[in-house]
Amino acid sequence: MHAPPIERLIEQFERLPGIGRKTAERLAFHILNAPHDQAAEMADAIVQAKEQIHFCAVCRNLTDQPVCDICSDAKRDGAIICVVETPKDVAAMERMHEYKGSYHVLHGSLSPMDGVGPDELTIGALLQRVQRSAPSEVIMATNPNIQGEATAMYLCRLLKPLGLKVTRIAHGVPVGGDLEYADEVTLMRAMEGRREM
Repeated sequence: MHAPPIERLIEQFERLPGIGRKTAERLAFHILNAPHDQAAEMADAIVQAKEQIHFCAVCRNLTDQPVCDICSDAKRDGAIICVVETPKDVAAMERMHEYKGSYHVLHGSLSPMDGVGPDELTIGALLQRVQRSAPSEVIMATNPNIQGEATAMYLCRLLKPLGLKVTRIAHGVPVGGDLEYADEVTLMRAMEGRREM
């Protein structure tokens, strides 16, 4: 239907998460209609990001420096480590502008059915880090799904014997949500996480 270079471009856009055929076609034609320098800038940005971005030596977040801006910030409390699944989770936590500790990015969650075990995550790096720095608290901020819960429980079993305080972020009904649409696990977590007013 399309010339081979256009079809190849569409196929590459289809590889992106959440992009179907129609959206991929729209993006491809947008690129083709854009000025040449704009398309070249986009291609260059992709290549540069792939070449220059790597894991932070401390927290395993994505950075272009040996140590990311969060880990190198002297104002952050390095004695508190918030464990998250992905770099996107770090960005979400940072948007609230309240958390002033450090992070550790696992780059996934345990999922034996998908072949993701402890060795596929940065769990070993986390254990080395806590043994080296002896934090006052490790916060489990993995996703509230089966894999995230299993990952949090697994890490808790590894960290508790080291004498560390291990906490879990509260989960519950979102602001603006209706109770009638909440599932049983969400409601149970909301009840468990209740606090005095």
